[in-house]
Amino acid sequence: MLIVPCYFNLQACLDSGFFYVVNHGISQEFMEQVFAQSKSFFDLPLEVKMKLLRNEKHRGYTPILDELLDPEKQINGDYKEGYYIGVEVPEGDVGSEKPFYGPNVWPSKDLLPGWRETMEKYHSEALRVSKEVARIIALALDLDGDYFNKPEMLGEPIATLRLLHYEGNVSDTEKGLYGAGAHTDYGLITLLATDDVWGLQICKDKDANPQIWEAVAPQKGAFIVNLGDMLERWSNGIFRSTLHRVLGNGQERYSIAYFMEPSHECLVECLPSCKSEKNPPKFPPVQCSTYLSQRYKDTHTDLSSYQKQMI
Repeated sequence: MLIVPCYFNLQACLDSGFFYVVNHGISQEFMEQVFAQSKSFFDLPLEVKMKLLRNEKHRGYTPILDELLDPEKQINGDYKEGYYIGVEVPEGDVGSEKPFYGPNVWPSKDLLPGWRETMEKYHSEALRVSKEVARIIALALDLDGDYFNKPEMLGEPIATLRLLHYEGNVSDTEKGLYGAGAHTDYGLITLLATDDVWGLQICKDKDANPQIWEAVAPQKGAFIVNLGDMLERWSNGIFRSTLHRVLGNGQERYSIAYFMEPSHECLVECLPSCKSEKNPPKFPPVQCSTYLSQRYKDTHTDLSSYQKQMI
């Protein structure tokens, strides 16, 4: 793990695909407010949270066991609950017809005063930081700094904020019990803010047998940044998306993930600076929304199963 302030070390992407970013411009005071508001939601009774259950656009509440990230090793889903908040697109807007776009699902103001305003502000600030990280990554790949900020790439990104809460279960890898199963993230980059409770682990070589897992230390005031599958495809494997998981140690744990993915129609294919005659593209081109939709479908519980439970 490397600490990256206002400069960038290419080795961070080549080595682990995980690094810290500090001096990002989001105050610690505001981050504490976001975490407090996140906790206030997860403290609500389950029956109240279930009324805000995620919809087909992946907006809203995800209960414990909703997500199954490593079906080969997990006997159940992840022992975490979450809440998705995406780019706010009004009902009736042409953009709301796209996957991952549409109105968000918000708790009422009477239930959680100021909650929506806090989350919308954080969404905006995290997008700013993410775009700056993307600019530095572009320079590291011998591209123009604004390469990823083109209209067809990050002009209308699928940017998703996800609040996460681990209730305090103890994981047991031999029994297939995980806070979050081993997985790689799907898109370009993820910004992760955590509390001071340990649990996150990474595996630098996902193809190793046996896999070697290393703990990632929480660092106050810093974002943990990890690279996603689309960046691995874009960079032709030069930058690898990193396998990671969360093991519960009996303590409650809160984290806030921000996933920045390209625009829906963006075609993710090998970057010009990452291919040659001796190093041809390793991955076929894929449209962003098609790829994301399939990954979400593969890892989340079918919504119809909740409808049956509520009848």
